Amino acid sequence: MRALVAVKAGEPTDVLRLESRPVPTPKAGQALIRVKATPIHASDLHVLRGRYGFSPGFPAVGGAMECVGRVVALGPGTEAPTVGERVVVAAVPAVPGPPVAGTWQEYLVADTQRLLPVPEHLSDSSVCQLAVNPLTALLLVTRELDVQPDEWLLQTAAGSTVGRLVIQLSRHLGIRTINVVRRRAAVEEIEALGGDEVICTEDEDLLQRVTQTAGPAGVRKAIDCVAGPVGAQVSQALAPGGEVVVYGALSTHRQTDPAALTIPLQARSVIYETKTVRGFWLNRWFGATSPEDALRALSQVRDLVADGVLSIPQGRPFPLEHFPEAVALAEAPAHGTKPLFVFEDGRDGDNG
Repeated sequence: MRALVAVKAGEPTDVLRLESRPVPTPKAGQALIRVKATPIHASDLHVLRGRYGFSPGFPAVGGAMECVGRVVALGPGTEAPTVGERVVVAAVPAVPGPPVAGTWQEYLVADTQRLLPVPEHLSDSSVCQLAVNPLTALLLVTRELDVQPDEWLLQTAAGSTVGRLVIQLSRHLGIRTINVVRRRAAVEEIEALGGDEVICTEDEDLLQRVTQTAGPAGVRKAIDCVAGPVGAQVSQALAPGGEVVVYGALSTHRQTDPAALTIPLQARSVIYETKTVRGFWLNRWFGATSPEDALRALSQVRDLVADGVLSIPQGRPFPLEHFPEAVALAEAPAHGTKPLFVFEDGRDGDNG
């Protein structure tokens, strides 16, 4: 089989090689999956650069998150899922936890506890992106912060993939959103998507707008994917006792010095208003939750997508050998389209 392998840590286009490898054999409790489509996330590229929260150990097959495919064989004594079934593989490595197979290859072995059957009518392009960003949005809103109907939820990077999903989910749950964007051009788009209020940091004061919008009660719950000064402003804008969950650091996307990855919080605001700032990382969630609970949450996401509550944009397909172009698209600012590696009949992004 073909596999896209990183021979060492470094810039993806420098260290990735297209290799021929033997098809792996599943053990008890595992299934062999014929991969049909798998996305290229920014986090996948950070893993290859050695700048993420875990290292796969090199050489390593790229892709550390998710894919869709069909079960072609089961390990000894393994009864489910059935051979031929179409499944999403939640390949997010648990931290702490054992290593998992990279998804940028034609076949991979996965624990059956990480497999979720998906309806045939959903496209490969949509479901191969189901286990990371939509799951993150669901967990942040419903579990990490337990936002209730009619409550305000403040979020940064509202135009990001997770940000858009948070808006869709919040509308479904009756939650009101205050959405922070960097560019004035993005405001109309976020409003059309269903964002209740939009703050543009290009020409508006975040703290002032939050106060005007939320009134005396203020905002007690927020999610931040930017960090840096914007993340600090979000904390400052919260009402006393408020909480912000930080799940990304887009403001430091190209930063290579760990000491520069900061959120400059105002001590007086945190202390005297007893605010909480804490992190969320999907890998640690997988490490802390049971396999049964993880599949329950993934099933919720699948049903929300199947019911049309959450919409996952179609990705742009690439064969493995075109990986330099795919990586370039993944890194392009405001590209709006997720590059996908596709195999065989998955190439057009449809099911089959």
